[in-house]
Amino acid sequence: MTTATPPVTGAPPRWHRPARRTLLVHCGWLAAPLGSLALTALATGGRIGTGAWITLAAIAGSFAVLTVIGWVRWARTDYRVTHDSFEVRSGVLTRRLKSVPLHRVRTVDLTAPPLHRLLGVTVLRAGTAGSADGGGEISLEALTAADAERLRTVLLARADVRAADEDPVVSRINWRWLRYAPLTFWVIGGVFAAAGGVYRVLDGAGIEPWKLGVVRGAFDEFGARALWVTIPLALLAVVALGTVGALVLYVESWWKFRLEWTDARTLRVHRGLLTTRSVTIERARLRGAVLREPLLLRAGGGATVRAVAGGLGNKEENRKRSVILPPAPRTEAVRTASGALRAGFPDAGLRGHPRAALRRRRTRGLLLVTLPGTLVLAVLGALLTPVLLHCAWVFALVSVPVVRWLARDAYRSLGHGIDGRYLVTRSGTFSRDTVVLQREAVAAWTFSSTPFSRRAGLVTLTAAVAAGEDGYHIRDIPADDAPALAAAAAPGILEEFLTYGPAKSRADRRRR
Repeated sequence: MTTATPPVTGAPPRWHRPARRTLLVHCGWLAAPLGSLALTALATGGRIGTGAWITLAAIAGSFAVLTVIGWVRWARTDYRVTHDSFEVRSGVLTRRLKSVPLHRVRTVDLTAPPLHRLLGVTVLRAGTAGSADGGGEISLEALTAADAERLRTVLLARADVRAADEDPVVSRINWRWLRYAPLTFWVIGGVFAAAGGVYRVLDGAGIEPWKLGVVRGAFDEFGARALWVTIPLALLAVVALGTVGALVLYVESWWKFRLEWTDARTLRVHRGLLTTRSVTIERARLRGAVLREPLLLRAGGGATVRAVAGGLGNKEENRKRSVILPPAPRTEAVRTASGALRAGFPDAGLRGHPRAALRRRRTRGLLLVTLPGTLVLAVLGALLTPVLLHCAWVFALVSVPVVRWLARDAYRSLGHGIDGRYLVTRSGTFSRDTVVLQREAVAAWTFSSTPFSRRAGLVTLTAAVAAGEDGYHIRDIPADDAPALAAAAAPGILEEFLTYGPAKSRADRRRR
């Protein structure tokens, strides 16, 4: 089956059906219950209880039902491309026809998980203008790789195909960036997440993990040794496992990474080893970029880059598709963001915020971290053991300087400004984000404050944008300056609501 471009004359374009190999993809769902059975047999030495058989039978039955549904869905799904629209028919009892004008297609995402790659098929998702909630997205399961590429070319045929004047390759993978892979909180969190997943699988199969010989032996060994030795060794083991996992995940996710302008109006990201992903973003829908620097990555001099673009799906899909650079040196991140925007990335010379913002961060840290932790330990110490009373004053003694340091770091991260056609805002400490937005992309403003921020004379200004996270914050700026900043950044939205002093009013009347 091939996907041809719409004919110029003659009969209407014919309907096409996804590849027959879709059926084999659905059969791959049976791997879960079979793998669970093998794991249960291995953990119990071949002794599988009745409860485990019932659980496995229920899982297998569920997957069988889903497979049958997949087969029926394949038989009742077809698509075509006409002169001006992309149409998909689907549904068993209720037939649905979804038609999207070609000029509204903004992004095309090709994703191939390992089983799809083994079978030579891929999943195509076409994002449209206004598809931030996923409602405007069209998805086709299991097209052949060649058909998916041809269909993507047809869907984006209205883009300007003239070659870009600049180097089309914005960034490509450099394996020296691997040193940034472990600089993430998931080095530790990922180990516990993986352990939780294994626990749920074993528990679902009727196995109590705490009764397994390997687990009991590890706990016995842990309890038989001094805690000042076993605890550091356990933490070292967790960090080592997390580091290996982070390196493996980095290689799998960013294998053959390449960010390039395929033509003057189309930016494409291609990456992946086992699961390949190719995301295409129309330049007209690219509204800005985010330079993200998590705390550990920032300490190592690294950063990542995300695109602020429309048509990338709901928030969850947007987080997956918007990443256009893996953890890399900050200089490379700035260069990549500049290449994606086709302009310099203005992350320097931002206007600072008043010291009232620093006092707010210190106060919040002390009230939300130091005070509750100290009180809880003190109350438990009074009720249970005096040891916790000592833990209470030690926690207070340690947490106060840590909170003050984090508050000062968060304050130093604050900044905002207007640079040509871009609005720039920066904030955060655990993840310091520098957001560069096209000023014409701002659709509305929101002014928000709390009783405490009003007392300090501060307000948070939020720019609503029909792309990315939908809203981007300029936190804790002087309340008197916020209206003028909003009016200067996006003229035409607030002017009718603003009031001016007598001198300004007289000047306006004279101009009229």
